[in-house]
Parts: sequence; structure tokens; C-alpha cells
Amino acid sequence: MTKQKNYKKTLIACYLGFVTQAISGNFSPLLFLTFKASYGISLEKIALIPFVFYFTQLLVDTAATKYADKIGYRRCVVASQLLSSVGLVLMAILPEVTPNPFTGILIAVVLYAIGSGLIEVLVSPIVEACPFENKAGAMSLLHSFYCWGAVGVILGSTIFFSIFGVENWKILTFIWALVPLYNTFNFITCPIERLVEDGKSMSIRQLLSTPIFLLMIVLMICAGASEATMSQWASAFTESALGVSKTVGDLAGACMFATFMGIARMSYGKMGEGADLTRVMLICGASAAGCYLVASLSPLPVLGLIACALCGLAVGIMWPGTICISSRKCPLGGTAMFAFLALAGDLGATVSPAMVGKVAEMAGGNLKTGLLTATVFPIVLTLGLIYLYKKKSASAEKPN
Repeated sequence: MTKQKNYKKTLIACYLGFVTQAISGNFSPLLFLTFKASYGISLEKIALIPFVFYFTQLLVDTAATKYADKIGYRRCVVASQLLSSVGLVLMAILPEVTPNPFTGILIAVVLYAIGSGLIEVLVSPIVEACPFENKAGAMSLLHSFYCWGAVGVILGSTIFFSIFGVENWKILTFIWALVPLYNTFNFITCPIERLVEDGKSMSIRQLLSTPIFLLMIVLMICAGASEATMSQWASAFTESALGVSKTVGDLAGACMFATFMGIARMSYGKMGEGADLTRVMLICGASAAGCYLVASLSPLPVLGLIACALCGLAVGIMWPGTICISSRKCPLGGTAMFAFLALAGDLGATVSPAMVGKVAEMAGGNLKTGLLTATVFPIVLTLGLIYLYKKKSASAEKPN
């Protein structure tokens, strides 16, 4: 008698995979001003941390389009957890042993960014390949664990810093590194299926010659930029631009942003197939643009804080929503499709936060001015969704 496969274990491993990615993406931004004070690193250089993080992920995404299937899902996803753990450990060690502390930080960032990039490419197709009903809901719920991971990292770190002091951040880094180390064993033992049978998936040339997929690439660039910019800069923005304390900046800015993003993804996960995804994303895109404008232009700190938090609600389903639409339009896209979407998202997440830091530095350290320039991404996303929605409506009105 064949033993039934435990796909719940696969799902748990994937959940923790996104928690690991949340640790990699959200812990170091909490230390931006600490790095500046401790090591004398300028804001312009600090902006290179998210740039290097997302650019490394972008390179991993590119490589994954060709090699992930050949190497195998399991080997790649296990490596993702190990690299994430090692990178976090080295972030606490290398700045003290390298001649230039900033170089040590970047080396560690590259390592855990490789792990994060592999997670991003592989976890979604692993879940998509599992025999679950309501794939759109399952995908949105899966991506909500990135948000809850971010909330846990921000909240847990804030509590730790309040009790033990931010000067002990290295100890906390070791603690966070235990999560991917533990999850390594989950991915070693859980069942993992292939998304598309060998020889049946679309080629890279076919994917890139499909107009609707090219639109998805544009939407994903804007989704990645809209999400990562506020995520990376919310803590420093609320602390410096709005004149609040670090604790308030972390909790009211970054933590609330991640909380609302998680709520958005869980809500859509429960609504599932009953909701018009394109219409929901269109409303969210316009709302995100409004939040960016209010946060960067409002003279009242409380309105800026509210806009930062609500932006999480607006951008929440953009990333998983784009993945779901792509899966419906290109069901034979395979691993390459997920890799290209991840690459596009990381491209946006690479360019936008770095752009904000550069503009802020040029404006004399004014993060409000830097954040204002990032408004272009949710605006472009909204325009793309308007086009997609009109095309969908026109197709529905055509007589059979």
C-alpha cells in the first residue's frame, strides 16, 4: 500500500521559507541608522544594502530560469536555507574582522540574498505543484507569511532592542539565523513535486514573445518597487523625516506596514476565486499611489505614519496577484515563468529603494523628497491594470 504524501509538511516548509526571506529582507533595514552611527556609513552608502540585496536576488532569478530545473527543486531550496543562515551569522561577524566594516556587511548581504532569491523563485512553484484546491487563495496565503515574518522580525527586534539595547544587535542576528537552519531539515524531508512535466513547459522564447506575460513583467517591476521601497525605508523614514523615536518608527512604520500587507494577503486568500483579482489590484494600485503621496507631502507626522501603514494594505496582493494572473494566462510557463516574475519584482525592488536613498542624499538627507520619487511605480502599475481590466471587459462583451 502506497503511503500518502504529507503535503501539509511541504506547505509548512514553504511558509517558513517566506519567513526566512522576511528575516533577510527586513532585519538589516532596522539597523540602517545603527550602521550609520556605529561605522560612520553615509545614507547614500546604506542605500546600497537593499540595492545589493535585491540585485543579487535578480542575478539568482536570472540563473534560475535556466538551471533550477536541471539542479532540482530540493537541492536548490535546501541550499537557500543554508545560505540564508550563514549570511545572517556573517553579518554579525564580518564588520568586526574586515578592514572596511561596510564591505563585511555587503558580503553577508550577498550570501543571504542568494538564499532569499532561491526561496523567491522556488517556493511559489513548489506550492503551485501541490494538489491543493483554490490555488489563488493558497498562493496569497503563502505570501502572507512573508508579511507575518516581517511583523515578527520587526516586533521581536524592537522588543529585544528595548530590553537589551540596540548595541547587542549581533546576538539577535544569531537568533534569527536559527530559523532557516531549522527549516533546512523540513525541506530535506517534505514531498516536492514538479510543476510541469519534462518537455511540456513553455520555452523562454515563447514566454518572452507572449504580450500578456510582458505586461505581467511590467506589473511585477512596479509591484516589487512599490512594496520594497516602503518596506526598506519605513523605519528610517518615520524616525528621521517624521521626527519620532526609533521604537515608534519601527512599530508604527515598518511593523504596521507589514501587518496591513499580511492582512491584505490573508483576506484575499479567504476570498479566493470569488473576487475579481484584476479589479482588486487596480483599486490597490491607485491606493498605493495615494499613500506614497500623503507620506511624502503631508506636513503632519501622524498622516505620514498612517499613510506608511496603509500602504501595506494597498501593496499587499500586488506580488502574489501578479503571479496568480500569470499562472492563469500561461499555465505551461513552468519554473522559468516564476523565475522571470521574481526577476522583475527584484528589479523594481533593486532600483526604487536605491533611487530613494540617492535622491534623499541629494536633497540634504530629506527622505520625504526621496520617497516622493517612488510614487511613479504605483502610478505605472495602476495604468497597466487599467489597460488589463479594459481588455478583459472588452473580451467579456464580445458575442460568442
